[in-house]
Amino acid sequence: MKRRNFIGSVTLGGSLLSAPFEKPEAGNAVSGKQNIAKPATLTADLVIAGGGLGGCAAALAALRNGLSVILTEETDWIGGQISQQGVPPDEHQWIETHGATKAYRQFRTAVREYYQKNYPLTAEAKSRKNLNPGDGSVSKLCHEPRVAVAVLTDMLNPYLSTGKLTLLLEHKIVSADVKGNKVQSLNALNRRHKTQVTLTAPYFADATELGDLLPMTGTEYVTGAESKAQTGEFHAPEKADPENVQAFTVCYAIDYRPGENHVIEKPREYDFWKNYVPKMAKPWSGRLLDLSYSNPKTLEPKQLGFHPEGIPTGNNLNLWLYRRIINKANFAPGTYAGDITIVNWPQNDYTLGNLIGASEKDFDKHFERGKQLSLSLLYWLQTEAPRPDGGKGWPGIRLRKDVMGTEDGLAKYPYVRESRRIKALFTIKEEHVGADQRASITGQSAGVQAAKFEDSVGIGYYHIDLHPSTGGDNYIDFGSLPFQIPLGALLPVRMENILPANKNIGTTHITNGCYRLHPVEWSIGEAVGLLVKYSSTKNVLPRVVREDEGLLAGFQGFVREEGIELEWSN
Repeated sequence: MKRRNFIGSVTLGGSLLSAPFEKPEAGNAVSGKQNIAKPATLTADLVIAGGGLGGCAAALAALRNGLSVILTEETDWIGGQISQQGVPPDEHQWIETHGATKAYRQFRTAVREYYQKNYPLTAEAKSRKNLNPGDGSVSKLCHEPRVAVAVLTDMLNPYLSTGKLTLLLEHKIVSADVKGNKVQSLNALNRRHKTQVTLTAPYFADATELGDLLPMTGTEYVTGAESKAQTGEFHAPEKADPENVQAFTVCYAIDYRPGENHVIEKPREYDFWKNYVPKMAKPWSGRLLDLSYSNPKTLEPKQLGFHPEGIPTGNNLNLWLYRRIINKANFAPGTYAGDITIVNWPQNDYTLGNLIGASEKDFDKHFERGKQLSLSLLYWLQTEAPRPDGGKGWPGIRLRKDVMGTEDGLAKYPYVRESRRIKALFTIKEEHVGADQRASITGQSAGVQAAKFEDSVGIGYYHIDLHPSTGGDNYIDFGSLPFQIPLGALLPVRMENILPANKNIGTTHITNGCYRLHPVEWSIGEAVGLLVKYSSTKNVLPRVVREDEGLLAGFQGFVREEGIELEWSN
């Protein structure tokens, strides 16, 4: 066997998986007609499907408390939205001091230290307390996807070395064995070698980007938009639509080389996207490929700016600076010829297809069309975008394939904003966290606070931000309040040993808009990892922890000891 092929068939946890396995047809289940060798079996205290921030946080919480973990990831990068999807952290304004867990803060510190240790920063940048490598305006910490992968891997490496963690990269869960209210095992497909492995554990966590385990395990869930009659939410539509979900985006990185020509081949769908005007109930500003968009709060047309040398564009936001992950001024002269920025803008939000529940064929089709939209935006920037000097196009814009670690230069996975959501013991609604609806309930005109959850297991904040949707909604963007994460939203109504650890908790279509961002996803995953440890130690089901006053108090004390805030200070 060639060395390359041998290494590719070994998991990072040390297990050799070589059973032959044919790729199943769409629909998740493995056909009984196939002649499949009996798969290998791996066992741990907790199996986590999905290596995004929620999955990694759940794994780290369980591992540091002595549990063994199997963590699967569809792609070859852990980190989810912060890495494989190419999205720098979206965080609230207090993130540097509070409103995140100790472990998440350690991750952020490690990112900064990675740059300070390994990159030729200027003396000023190296000594900066809160270094922001890209100085992007979207976040206090804009950095490269690869650095997130490196830091998360460093955090997991001690457990990989001791064998407490088995990390199965390029593995997708394809089926489940369920008896009654409990998951018995999951079957994972090695996407490269088409072998399979059975994963068993007392507990399972669904940290996939789309809530893939929910239909496989029979866990009750909802999708899309609930109606106003169902939730009583101010911003819910009159009619429910399970297919109406937020746009996904295929992100990519670019830099700028003045005087050079890096214009890509004209994308095959360019003519379509160049003239495309999104069809929305409340009209979009015009063509999608344009330097204007719908103001998220008012839906009035709003002008944006673009200049790849970072030159100010008047009162308009310069999109180049928005998600910039490398500011060349932070590094020794000559390190970078120019800045590097991430393109995750209104202009490459894809609304023409729903990935939730899509067959593999349809998923691939929409992912590919999303790529065509992103490449069309790139080509438009290179050839037709208006310049301040009256010209058109910036041919020196270069697609940085190395930043995303892919041959086509586009993200390994779509940036997913909305998932399946469990039917939970408690569902977070706009009345709990929406600023206006909360004020109408409390009668307060000032100082209104989010609903207090006695079963809080974490906190977070982001405004309610829903991007244009597959059902024709324009932006739904309005104020929310610093909120808590209730334990009840992490508990399925019926299933006993599977827990959500990503964007699939008990929110609504509306409140998903503020519970879906990086630090909150981490907090959700961390709470799940700790809940599995606590439930295992007490020999009770997770739902019993919430039902029993003494157990709940004990769990909340445990969570606090782990560095997790349960309420916001004034």
